[in-house]
Amino acid sequence: MNFKIPTLVSALAVMFFSQSALAQEAPKYSYVEAFKPFFYTQTGTSTRSASGQPGHAYWQNSASYNLDVSLNEAKNELTGTAEITYTNNSPDKLGFLWLQLDQNLFAKDSRGNAVVPTSGSRNGAHGEEFDGGYKIKSVKLDGKDVKYTITDTRMQIDLPAELKAMGGVAKIKIEYSFLSPKYGSDRMGIQDTKNGKIFTIAQWYPRMCVYDDVMGWNTLPYLGASEFYLEYGDITANITVPANHYVVASGELLNSKEVYSKEEISRWDQAKNSDKTVMIRSESELGKNNSTGTKTWKFKINQARDFAWASSPAFILDAAKINLPSGKKSLAISAYPVESVGKEAWSRSTEYTKAAIEHYSAKWYEYTYPAATNVAGNEGGMEYPGIVFCHMDSKGGDLWGVTDHEFGHNWFPMIVGSNERLFAWMDEGFNTFINELSTEAFNKGEYFQKKNIAQMSGYIMSDGFEPIMVGPDNMKENSIGALAYFKPGMGLQILRESILGPEKFDKAFRTYVERWAFKHPTPWDFFHTMENVSGEELNWFWRGWFINKWKIDQGIKNVKYINGDFKNGAQITVENIGQLPMPTNVQVKFKDGTQQMVKLPIEVWKRNTEWTFRINSTKEIDQVKLDPNSEIPDIDSKNNTWSSANAKPMEKVNLKEFTGTFGSKDLPMKIVFTEKNNQLFAQATGQPEFPLEYTGNNTFSLEMAQISLTFSQDKKSFTFKRGGKEFKFNKE
Repeated sequence: MNFKIPTLVSALAVMFFSQSALAQEAPKYSYVEAFKPFFYTQTGTSTRSASGQPGHAYWQNSASYNLDVSLNEAKNELTGTAEITYTNNSPDKLGFLWLQLDQNLFAKDSRGNAVVPTSGSRNGAHGEEFDGGYKIKSVKLDGKDVKYTITDTRMQIDLPAELKAMGGVAKIKIEYSFLSPKYGSDRMGIQDTKNGKIFTIAQWYPRMCVYDDVMGWNTLPYLGASEFYLEYGDITANITVPANHYVVASGELLNSKEVYSKEEISRWDQAKNSDKTVMIRSESELGKNNSTGTKTWKFKINQARDFAWASSPAFILDAAKINLPSGKKSLAISAYPVESVGKEAWSRSTEYTKAAIEHYSAKWYEYTYPAATNVAGNEGGMEYPGIVFCHMDSKGGDLWGVTDHEFGHNWFPMIVGSNERLFAWMDEGFNTFINELSTEAFNKGEYFQKKNIAQMSGYIMSDGFEPIMVGPDNMKENSIGALAYFKPGMGLQILRESILGPEKFDKAFRTYVERWAFKHPTPWDFFHTMENVSGEELNWFWRGWFINKWKIDQGIKNVKYINGDFKNGAQITVENIGQLPMPTNVQVKFKDGTQQMVKLPIEVWKRNTEWTFRINSTKEIDQVKLDPNSEIPDIDSKNNTWSSANAKPMEKVNLKEFTGTFGSKDLPMKIVFTEKNNQLFAQATGQPEFPLEYTGNNTFSLEMAQISLTFSQDKKSFTFKRGGKEFKFNKE
């Protein structure tokens, strides 16, 4: 589904949240908390390996459908029959079955309607008054009537005998009808055009709930905001519509000779071999098909979790070949009304569709369906296997963005079948992330604009948001854009660019897709896979970015020259203030115009809240800056830069003046000071020598031992301080 924040709103949000985030007192960094063990609450099982891949005994149930449906254009009514073949591959016997009746969202007394606030919502029917919801005529099991109970958007079928484990099959037949909403929760609807209605039809037949090894039956009601969790199977659909309509749908058209003219079929054949868009039904041909009666369109799609379709007399149709890495071909198709025609509008839809499918196929996993169809409707953007609905008014970069986003969903969750009802970020966030890469690749970056992640910190890290792992029905509706799309998408970008690097990330991410194609992964399967394939410990990142809403705040604490002289090099101290650590990139610019980059790995923060490192240089420093490429959403940019213009004058020191042997009347030991490579070292009797750091005013320190040594002005004595105690040493 598409979720877009207007540019102006984004800018204002960044400004507002940046100020509010800084005004609040954030918890301090604890490396023990960030890196504590036992992040994974359970070890591997027979169904899910600790390595992140399906276990040796992994199973999932399947659901195949034979669907017959008729559209009454005048009444906006659909009447259908769903024949379901459900296979129980689990090790459990099943005494009842659960199905989803998502159209019941539009019943007046639905739970989804009950949670629509008075201010309105993107979800539901936008206040349309109609007799919504399913009208169930009959439910049969193996040809016989069976007891069933409907609760809101769920149906429970009580089985007369338990369905056998490890392969038991139930055959269900349901007869039903419903009135289509004109605006169906931004997922389906009816759009009026000058040449007739466009019906975009989804969530239109009873579908099996998922029974899995994690929750058993997954029966959360459909409230509108959260999406879907579905079983895989083969689906055939016979769609009967007015004879002047043209139908596009998930999968492959089986009876083209019965529904298209010879000339149109010839154009389809041409499109299947063309990299350029071929017109199938042009604007000039609209209104010429005045056939009466009805026509049935037959489609089939294999290994799919859902099926959607669209029907209209107003469709202009065009298509082009999709080239897949294996050498196989698919077909990019666009269906849109005359109102959407234009070189900056839907006339480029097929070009966009083809580019998106080819990119994702080459980058992550090959597209598996025979066609990819983009339909212009009244939805902001919605995805189904092999077909998507995008708004008919979209143009230019907006049309590319929504087309690319919705077809990206054919990888998440159509191929990788995560539980959208609980974890929206595993499809919307993953998809938002891959959209950035595809947009950069499309037509030499025609619509690409590199995001300044650092500027988004105040917004994305706002205390007003819930954690990412909260389900979409369990967060404020205005949080969904940030928490399902932008923040997880940004997290993957940070993981790729700043933590793992593109090569390691891409290999791990591609492995995740391959492992869980047409299966049901959990967040833990994803976390395990990314760690096992990359070889990196990432629990600190999952804990901070996804499980909690920890903030990132790193700063430059101090920059000083060794012994006060830039010719001796410099020591730079950075600190981790926020709860979530990050690998730290430090840019050092010198006054001669050159620069040096220092990369501190995440391990620096495993037992430190601050870290000091040395720059070996004989040049004077002009500026030190953290995250110079703005790749990290640090909530306080003010402490990320040190400038020589604002620095206090540094005290120069001659280390040789401090060398020699010193003894104490109070302690039976001597301390010998020597100078090596512009650094003072101390060695106590019988102990190894250790380096000292000059902190000013004739004082040196060894921070890890909490020791300080302050010399007298004549350098003939010093005071040793540790743990509140003081001892005086004199030069011998």
